[in-house]
Amino acid sequence: MDTSLAAIALLPGLAIGSFLNVIAARVPLGRSIVAPASACMSCGSSLAWYENVPLLSFVALRGRCRHCGEAIPWRYPAVEAATALLVAGCVLKFGMTWDAVVAAFFCASLVAVSATDLERRVIPNRVVVPAAAAVLAANTILHPSVEWIAAGAGASLFLLVAALAYPGGMGMGDVKLALLLGVAVGRAVPVALFAGMIFALLPSIVLLAKHGSSARKMGIPFGPFLALGGVVALFAGHAILHAYLHGGLL
Repeated sequence: MDTSLAAIALLPGLAIGSFLNVIAARVPLGRSIVAPASACMSCGSSLAWYENVPLLSFVALRGRCRHCGEAIPWRYPAVEAATALLVAGCVLKFGMTWDAVVAAFFCASLVAVSATDLERRVIPNRVVVPAAAAVLAANTILHPSVEWIAAGAGASLFLLVAALAYPGGMGMGDVKLALLLGVAVGRAVPVALFAGMIFALLPSIVLLAKHGSSARKMGIPFGPFLALGGVVALFAGHAILHAYLHGGLL
């Protein structure tokens, strides 16, 4: 039954992903996410409804604007597909519960901040702060405990110290994203932070191998790696933590 529900959840997940593309494109520019209607970012032409169908429109248009022929960024279908898969995964793991709703909202927030950080090197306060407040409130209501606020505060403080010690390697947006991770996954947040750092280490090694010492000056956005760590912690964090504490990962 959960598998069938997860498959059905792909459709609303695609719709949510389409809306996240609007957020990622407009919020960093200070524009409204409600009006005006969707338009080509290159020529400004308004898009018809059939040009806004998640994934299908991108394929039908062959990745180009129907009006000006400019290439449509691959971010759009990638965000839609990632959101759909994550929403379906939340339903598969948590079933049709409020926990699944909170988890899906958390995942959608991670996709939005990852898209903006990759494209514009910014994690918008207008996304991450309200998301953290909403997830904290929801988890505290569903599972009353100080775990959520304690994990959020601890994770953000950990990255704040790192940001102060090495300002060039991390920004305050990452600190606020750590707050969101903590209030979402609770005691599994160390898994999120550690996994995020491991994921970020891989491209860093590639840059060092390719550019040598000059790679130290080439910054990479840390937000998407933290977000990926958050996804790992959401779906497998408690199992990983349990295995580590009981010697299964030693």
